[in-house]
Amino acid sequence: MIKDSFKAEGKVLLKGWVHETRDLKKVRFLVLKDISGRIQVTGINGKTNPEAFELLDNLNRESVVEVVGKLKECAQAPSGKELLPDSITMIAEARNPLPIDASDYSKTELPLRLDNRFLDLHSTRTQAIFKIQSTIMQAYREFMIKENGIEAMFPSLIGSSSEGGTDVFKAKYFEKEAYLSQSCQLYKQMLACSMEKVFAIFTVWRAEKHNTVRHLNESRQLDYEEAFADDKKVMDVLGRCMQFIVQKVIDERPGELETLKVKAEVPEIKYITFAEVKEIMQKENVKMPAHDLSGDAEKKLEELYPNTITFVTDWPLAGKTFYIMPDGENSKGFDAIWKGMEISSGGQRIHIPELLEERLKAHNLDPKDFKAYIDSFRFGAPPHAGWGVGLERITMLLLGLANIREAVLFPRDRERLTP
Repeated sequence: MIKDSFKAEGKVLLKGWVHETRDLKKVRFLVLKDISGRIQVTGINGKTNPEAFELLDNLNRESVVEVVGKLKECAQAPSGKELLPDSITMIAEARNPLPIDASDYSKTELPLRLDNRFLDLHSTRTQAIFKIQSTIMQAYREFMIKENGIEAMFPSLIGSSSEGGTDVFKAKYFEKEAYLSQSCQLYKQMLACSMEKVFAIFTVWRAEKHNTVRHLNESRQLDYEEAFADDKKVMDVLGRCMQFIVQKVIDERPGELETLKVKAEVPEIKYITFAEVKEIMQKENVKMPAHDLSGDAEKKLEELYPNTITFVTDWPLAGKTFYIMPDGENSKGFDAIWKGMEISSGGQRIHIPELLEERLKAHNLDPKDFKAYIDSFRFGAPPHAGWGVGLERITMLLLGLANIREAVLFPRDRERLTP
């Protein structure tokens, strides 16, 4: 907060936003905030410069001001110090009334907050969410670098559906039709087959017409792919990665966790087959599809194995996408469940061109649309495996947020394309 100092005069220059003001007639208070914290500015009638004292009674919340004055110890002040102002200068005045309440005690509903996200980001609570999300991304990169991973950037515009489904956003690409990428899956496989360990933070687009508290149409994924690896190897990497991330948040963001009233704990790791889950759910009278987990089943796993990342392995082949390696009637695919929700889907990939063509046809997809992808495995492609984790989803689950949109700076869903 202290931007400069006037050492000769024992004065400091502070710049920040008006958090709140109070007028006790002879004494007027201003709480100034910026990213480093808050400090109380105290004006005293008869002692403070008259212009500064007058301005203290005419400051709108969230206005940006500059204050020059002297710091002194004050046990009653929020930071243990207060600033006695010599001058206060308005830098940018905020309109009054504000469209939303950006205070620590805001009761503004989420849709209105998102409509005015630029102001909602002034909130201590909202800032805490995105400071923690920043730490999650930094921790992910740190972990992957220690694992000797290579960070890569992949194209977002592609010529055919990357997941084989129809729920894609189409775009006009000169004289051709293109799509916004649903995943960097195919590209990270190609790269892993030469550079062995690859990771990315990648933006994905899904055109499903859902409107739930857990889904987005634009989201970020933490992606990983490793050569000479099977499903078991990359599950181990994912488990350790998530434990590292959570520990990093605990160590580096205690204040933000306290602001959000979150007691974070490093999760345990458990492995269980899909068949075993199905048997458990039958005993618990929890319904689930033949080749997938229901939301109720995911919640039941959290109830049975609290604070645990549960890897559901040996997934039925019919329940996995075309590029997952078959293993008899099952596959070498898995889902990871944490806090009652899927956070990741992954597995060993098919690296044999003929088998890949066969699986594409089984999914009613034309191998011609995936020619470059298939051909990349004709020239020395080793077995490989990987996964993707939703950044916003793990932020939501770690912090106990009620709606995933709270974990996105500027959400994109079926109804929202602005701001």
